Amino acid sequence: QVQLVESGGGLVQAGGSLRLSCAASGNIFVINDMGWYRQGPGKQREWVATITAGQTTNYADPVKGRFTISRDNTKKTMYLQMNNLKPGDTGVYYCNADTIVGTGGTLDAWGQGTLVTVSH
Repeated sequence: QVQLVESGGGLVQAGGSLRLSCAASGNIFVINDMGWYRQGPGKQREWVATITAGQTTNYADPVKGRFTISRDNTKKTMYLQMNNLKPGDTGVYYCNADTIVGTGGTLDAWGQGTLVTVSH
């Protein structure tokens, strides 16, 4: 099994910053792509950013220039630095990882989510 645990969410005023973390643990052989998704109130879950094992990054247009995704492969941890936050960034942020587990199979793992609330 693979566990992903997010942390770092909270309440922040518009224009503020937060840093989210996602720690992976369990019977992991390889972690390939990792990503962040979010789900705002009354909205569907949407993709935010992705980072490959080789550190190549991609961002959704609404967060480009404000969010930075990174990862530390030695710690099996991914981060999302969020700057200049806007009320529209409010939502539950989920961590996702494409993994190869110790038994040789693949697993698309998800965390339980961390809530980010941006006030006006």
